[in-house]
Amino acid sequence: MLFKLSIKNMKKSFKDFAIYFLTLVLGVAIFYMFNSLDSQQAMLKVSESTRELIQVMIQMLGIVSVFIAIILGFLIVYANNFLINRRKREFGIYMTLGMGKWQISKIILLETILVGLLSLIVGIFVGVFGSQFMSILVAKLFEADMSEFTFVFSQDACIKTCIYFAVMFLAVMVFNTLTISRYKLINLLTAVKKNEKVKIKNPILSVLIFIVSACILGYAYWKVTGGITELNSADKMLQPIIMGIIGTVGVFWSLSGFILRVIQTRKSIYLKGTNMFVLRQLNNKINTTVASMSIICLMLFMTISVLSSSLSLQRTMAKELEEMTPVDVNLYKTANLPESYENYYTGKTEYYTKEQIEDSRQPVSYTLETNGYDMNNLKDVVEILIYTIPEWTMETSLGSYYEEAKAQFSNLTYHVPESIVKVSDYNKIASLYGLEGFQLADDEYVVLCDFDSMKNLRDNALKVDSTVEINGKEYHSKYDECKEGFIYMSTSHTNTGVIVVPDTFEFKEEWKEEYFLAANYNAETEEEKREIENGLVGTGNSEFYNSISEKEIELDGFTKIVIVEASKGLATIIVFISIYLGIIFLIASSAILALKQLTESTDNKQRYTILRKIGCDEKMINKALFRQIAIFFMLPLILAIIHSIFGIQFVLSAMTGLASTEELLPSIIATAAVIGIVYGLYFLATYYGSKNIIREEEN
Repeated sequence: MLFKLSIKNMKKSFKDFAIYFLTLVLGVAIFYMFNSLDSQQAMLKVSESTRELIQVMIQMLGIVSVFIAIILGFLIVYANNFLINRRKREFGIYMTLGMGKWQISKIILLETILVGLLSLIVGIFVGVFGSQFMSILVAKLFEADMSEFTFVFSQDACIKTCIYFAVMFLAVMVFNTLTISRYKLINLLTAVKKNEKVKIKNPILSVLIFIVSACILGYAYWKVTGGITELNSADKMLQPIIMGIIGTVGVFWSLSGFILRVIQTRKSIYLKGTNMFVLRQLNNKINTTVASMSIICLMLFMTISVLSSSLSLQRTMAKELEEMTPVDVNLYKTANLPESYENYYTGKTEYYTKEQIEDSRQPVSYTLETNGYDMNNLKDVVEILIYTIPEWTMETSLGSYYEEAKAQFSNLTYHVPESIVKVSDYNKIASLYGLEGFQLADDEYVVLCDFDSMKNLRDNALKVDSTVEINGKEYHSKYDECKEGFIYMSTSHTNTGVIVVPDTFEFKEEWKEEYFLAANYNAETEEEKREIENGLVGTGNSEFYNSISEKEIELDGFTKIVIVEASKGLATIIVFISIYLGIIFLIASSAILALKQLTESTDNKQRYTILRKIGCDEKMINKALFRQIAIFFMLPLILAIIHSIFGIQFVLSAMTGLASTEELLPSIIATAAVIGIVYGLYFLATYYGSKNIIREEEN
């Protein structure tokens, strides 16, 4: 009996369950997709290091999934609460006919189980197919071989999804039982006549609070953009965050207090069509949903900022990797080791061996050859010397601009000697890397720097004073700005400064700081390159590596393969977690908005009936409803977009050298597309759901 009644109720209330069901299906699908990566990665042909990075990403996604499950749990309880409130009169009729609260709870329990099972089945079905596209995305980001791609179903992800959502539905069942047990018959029967109390706000006070809130937000925006150098600790970061929250709440609280009064002064707008009705409905709605509108706005802000910034980071890192890894390998070692040194950890004096000291006086190729490495494995070999001069420090380079620079950036190490190379040596590297070379007069030098914040500092200094005196001779910068260039490969533009001097510059033997070698592998395929690399840097299974380890010879370096895999791994982990969180926040904010609007439509059915009685046709009523819902959806989104303009600037500034504004537009377009699809889907579902609700009075 109760089972049949539950089935009939679900069929009858299918339109009410639409938003609830949509939210559950999307939540299940997203949860399954991101937790099925462990099964998908098994079919990808990747290196061992990449596989380890994917495992790290899977572990981190597992941790994030717990947080996501909590968010979805609260969202499901919130959505279910809407359904319970929507059916208060129905429950009252059941109790009038003699049905007890426990029997009503059983009906709701059965409905919850049925909806849960159906949403799990549909959600996992959608997630299984969506996860195949996720495999393609993972393969693309990690540059994996998908020649063995097959359709994958993750049993572990399915079980995990079922367990997590079973716990959520169990919480919903407990919540429903407690809610029904507190209801009184009279309250259930008269619930349809009760609306939220609307308190009229003083318009002058509302205007003042709006102005104050706008000023608070403006100051917070300045703190995260213009005053970013001051945000160097967690407590200072907390200040603009709190100000942003207070300002957001203040804006929504004050809007309903004066915006209606302002529009009422424009009679041509206020009295046109159903504008009077729409504006009063919106005024009441904003007035009673300040907290939820503020939370939704902040969640949308997080969605926009996280998605845009992470996608921009990924695109920037991918682009810069192409530029910053022009060869296969960089090797370097310290030149001119002293006989002894003080051990940093023990404080005792220790001595270098004769072999170590002798090796430090020879180029990198000497170390390779004398330790049994086959130089035929390398091609396009370029070796240079990098010098440091004790009296040519960054303070020396800044010249008369030093005091101003120190006042702005007090934490920089200005006393550290600059890295210096001869122009002929740098031109060899530049030719190999495909960079610009230079020609210098005897008294000229060039500063190479591509790290944005440091480049700005050096550019300012070069415009003020570029004269440097070394060994009794003055040298002047050939340009009044830094030129782009680098010696060491890296993941991004991180060169903070290299000085290029003419070949006539007289170097002393003790100024030799480092021997450097750049080269390509003498191989055509990726497999051949990895084989050569394993012989060069492979720990434990390389004859060369074992030889230098036994002699304790210091030889460091990095390879293109390692840099690319590590960089892509970091970017991909950030992107996946950001997408995961961003989509869940978007679903949560959209669902809350939709449910709030549906609740309002339920409460306001009689008002729409009055519109019909005074002569409004269905077209006018539907138009009024559409505009009302559209404005209700757009208000938190507009403020979230304004927040995001400054939030994204802050993220990009904080990630200087990692993320670029040049790659921001495609990321914003992609984010807008995701928000447009999900937000638009909920908007349409809300509009049609509300339209059905306000028509019920006629039936």
